[in-house]
Amino acid sequence: MTKRDKGSSRGEDQSWGAGGLLGALTDLVEKLNDLAATAQELKGSGEIPDFGPGKQFKGVYGFNVRVGLGKEGEKVKVEPFGNIRRDKESGRTVVQEVREPLVDVFEEEDHTLIVAEMPGISEQDLDLNVTDDVLTISGKRGEKKYYKELLLPKKYSMDQIKVSCNNGMIEIWCQN
Repeated sequence: MTKRDKGSSRGEDQSWGAGGLLGALTDLVEKLNDLAATAQELKGSGEIPDFGPGKQFKGVYGFNVRVGLGKEGEKVKVEPFGNIRRDKESGRTVVQEVREPLVDVFEEEDHTLIVAEMPGISEQDLDLNVTDDVLTISGKRGEKKYYKELLLPKKYSMDQIKVSCNNGMIEIWCQN
């Protein structure tokens, strides 16, 4: 399969064979380098001054790398998750009380499947709300608190949504 590279001034064909794969991997490595450069403040150990000496906090930070999805030029997408974020106003790294779970969305012909990782959460601890095409997922059990808003591909009602939970893996089916 061959694809015309719109960004090339020479108008050469770009193969999605080995060269296309290597190009995508190069894009991935560049994005990970960018992420590593911006995440330097998150590495290492030490005290966060706002918490004071001897006070403990629990922080979770990770990222999900998606390759080959989206529009041209967006082949690699890095999505962070967890409760460690950069405060937009001060620019400082903060640990939030509520974690953002890792979520995958799969669009099928007859349904949309959402899979969320929320360790420690059971179906009784889960709260789902739908407003137009926005799904809000939240859960709380003890000190573990999760919150995520997702834009769905279309509008659903709560009657079209079914949920299952197994060991913190939440599956949400939105039936068309």
